Amino acid sequence: MRILIACEYSGIVRDAFSGVHEVMSCDLLPSETTGIHHIGNVLDILEQTTPWDLMIAHPPCTRLCSSGARWKYEKEGWAEEQDQAAEFFMALANAPIKRICIENPVGIMSTRWRKPDQYIQPWEYGHGETKKTGLWLKGLPKLKPTDVVTGRESRIHSMGPSPDRGKERSRFYTGIAAAMANQWGRL
Repeated sequence: MRILIACEYSGIVRDAFSGVHEVMSCDLLPSETTGIHHIGNVLDILEQTTPWDLMIAHPPCTRLCSSGARWKYEKEGWAEEQDQAAEFFMALANAPIKRICIENPVGIMSTRWRKPDQYIQPWEYGHGETKKTGLWLKGLPKLKPTDVVTGRESRIHSMGPSPDRGKERSRFYTGIAAAMANQWGRL
């Protein structure tokens, strides 16, 4: 399969699918790992003539997540930025690709578009943490838990301020990436 991993700088999901499939990640940032990676806007990649078989997208959640919604009326420009983020999300959702997964935390797309097809947690895939994440699916079955663990901590929510806080909060979990590759890489 030809697989596009949108809005991913870490290479975690791309690397989980690599070796068996033709996989490319795309982000505005360079990749942290070696692999096929395009630096730029993923919407430019979607206009390529060669079709993609699967896209897994991680659109930036800063303006989409519920935790930031309170700023809509308090910070100048927030509402416009939120509208732009929702428009970008929908451009990914409407991409001409047969199989699509868009992941994002609990947020505004549940009311602006539709509820996700499922919510997943890292602790269902071998990580002892909580981070409720929605998956909007097209042409894909729901992801099945692979390694339910105890000792669930909310590390992401209790992260202190730092220059890399946003990047670390958005870092995807290797257990979920492996589950995606194992379950969706065989369709």
